[in-house]
Amino acid sequence: MTELLYIKNASQVITVSGGSTKPKTGQEMSEIGVIENGSVVVEDEKIIFVGSDSEAEKYINTLKKPLTTMNAEGKVLTPGLIDPHTHIVFAGSREKELEMRLKGAKYIDILKAGGGILSTTSHTREASEEQLIEETIKRLNRFLQYGVTTIEAKSGYGLTVEDELKQLRAAKKLNEQHPIDLISTFMGAHAVPIEYKEKPDEFVKLVVEEMLPQVAQEKLAEFCDVFCEEGVFTVEQSEYILEEGKKWGLIPKIHADEIVQFGGAELAAKVGAVSADHLLRASENGIKQMAEQGVIAVLLPGTAFFLMTEPANARKMIESGVPIALSTDRNPGSSPTESLPFIMNLACLTMKMTPEEVLTASTINAAHAINKANEIGSIEIGKKADLVLFDAVNYQTLQYNYAVNLVDTVVKNGKVVVKGGAIVDN
Repeated sequence: MTELLYIKNASQVITVSGGSTKPKTGQEMSEIGVIENGSVVVEDEKIIFVGSDSEAEKYINTLKKPLTTMNAEGKVLTPGLIDPHTHIVFAGSREKELEMRLKGAKYIDILKAGGGILSTTSHTREASEEQLIEETIKRLNRFLQYGVTTIEAKSGYGLTVEDELKQLRAAKKLNEQHPIDLISTFMGAHAVPIEYKEKPDEFVKLVVEEMLPQVAQEKLAEFCDVFCEEGVFTVEQSEYILEEGKKWGLIPKIHADEIVQFGGAELAAKVGAVSADHLLRASENGIKQMAEQGVIAVLLPGTAFFLMTEPANARKMIESGVPIALSTDRNPGSSPTESLPFIMNLACLTMKMTPEEVLTASTINAAHAINKANEIGSIEIGKKADLVLFDAVNYQTLQYNYAVNLVDTVVKNGKVVVKGGAIVDN
């Protein structure tokens, strides 16, 4: 007989319900479904009850099934956090670039000089698939301890056919091995490699004619992304790659308007991208078009913080009706962190988002940004039991205590995988 997991006496259960069919926008982002003194019941991998403690006791008494009971008194229960934009599979490190930036070097200058993405490309090409898996597991473990249960993982540090496939194959194996679910994105158009520096159109041709077919045939990715930016890929090149990706069944995503206003937000709307990410310099017209087409803005305040620049204008986007999601942008150069809770802090402190908006952006809207909102992102009957118990008496405390890890327990697919802040060996 199946044993139930009964989480009871939570000071608050934050359901973030009501957003499974479409991402939350505007005022909806503040509607997070708070149940005071709440309980959740899990059977196998799914949530079968959510409600008040008194209702839960009556429900449990009708089931006549064995229970594992977890007393959540004095704690807040939320959906598992979701990170919809990472570059987590890579080798090497770029800590020296911080000092370069502190001395005045710009991100794009470092890239043009062979640093940045191209530096990580060199290390990733040299690494074996096994090495990539070994290094990435350490990062995934830290994500898990910060309450993250699902992650999007991009390629883009290989920039050759075989090395792009190597990254994606590593991500696929990690998805099978690790408690965190990895959702893969093909991003062969992350940078123009050194060997194609004088012939970028030939590299675009390689991406379209050789990389895309193999990625699709091996079913290694669900999305196709491109770095549409001055000095990287033009709007025309980006549109071509994303449209060709659609022909192979890959849903468009786009790195847009991060460094200069470049038309990336407008392109996201034009090609029907599920999300446009970064958007520090997005135009008013681009924001308007994203709102009209329902494109999710995945904002990365940690990247702006680490690069010491102004973050995206979240308030304007929310007021314009653009759905917002949040992400670490975990990568070795511009955002070397696995702490999504700290990114949530930054969203409040640097982008003036409210604690309610931040929770929505890190759960149900983030789930929409990876097309998984029907399975995860809220505490609702029938959804996966991906849950986080925070050592906090109310949800406001999560953003009040910044840069503090308040995660006590993480449940993934109905199993406790973190307890007392430590990973549980299942």
